[in-house]
Amino acid sequence: MENTDMKQIQWFPGHMAKTRRLIAANLKLVDAVVEIVDARTPLSSRNPEMDSMTKGKPRMILLNKCDLADDKATQKWINYFRSTGAEAMAVDCKSGKGVKNLLSNVKNTVLKELMEKRQRSGMTGASVRLMIVGIPNVGKSSLINRLAGGKRAKVEDRPGVTRTKQWVKLDNSAELLDMPGVLWPKFEDQSAAVRLAFTGAISDDILDIETLAMKLLSFLSENYPDSLVQRYKVELSDEDTGLDLLEKVGRKRGMMISGGEINTERAAITVLDEFRSGKLGRITLELPPQKEQ
Repeated sequence: MENTDMKQIQWFPGHMAKTRRLIAANLKLVDAVVEIVDARTPLSSRNPEMDSMTKGKPRMILLNKCDLADDKATQKWINYFRSTGAEAMAVDCKSGKGVKNLLSNVKNTVLKELMEKRQRSGMTGASVRLMIVGIPNVGKSSLINRLAGGKRAKVEDRPGVTRTKQWVKLDNSAELLDMPGVLWPKFEDQSAAVRLAFTGAISDDILDIETLAMKLLSFLSENYPDSLVQRYKVELSDEDTGLDLLEKVGRKRGMMISGGEINTERAAITVLDEFRSGKLGRITLELPPQKEQ
């Protein structure tokens, strides 16, 4: 990723510590934890403390927005998470892809022992209780609304908005405990913060949008060059900087201002919007650590 200067992204939402306490206090009430991550940034969109916070509970990791991510990369991530002891599956909460299989997959994999024990004890009718966790804007509410068949969870577009926990009863077989969004007090890894900014998980208001778009274009030119060529009809060169690429996009789209200058801010907004909506194709921003693949 191009090393363009960019101010350090820090995020200190006061409710995050409260959420960590909530998770610890409510873990004993649930049978398993379902963690939602963004399939385009599966590691960057995880709270690094989540493993320790949910230790001892069976876990299912959902790679949401899989329709926007690279299929081959998503499978690598599923294999990676399974190698760490968690179960994993790809879903798209917006379209509903994979969501209807979630409960049966949870019961047949991470809760297999519990379900067999209940069957032996004659408790087959008991509800499965699942805690739903994930960083803000990763799709928790959309998942719950899909499962519940209606708008049961409050959907909030702004990243990092505090909500209290809420129980959602699906039917007689399952109950979901929706937790407020969990992030970490500060970003130790700035590259992770930048990836989250690419996807819109961090508000654009605290970033320089042109620098962000330049970083994204540099990544795409290196990893998904065909996507740029097909979408913007630009010619790429090994010498292109992020600014060069942004100007090429602006020029091709006719985003000019007086004096023949290119409106790079408008071009930046276009690039980020089109990436986030999937118009640049199916793109994954990071791959699993090599040693784990």
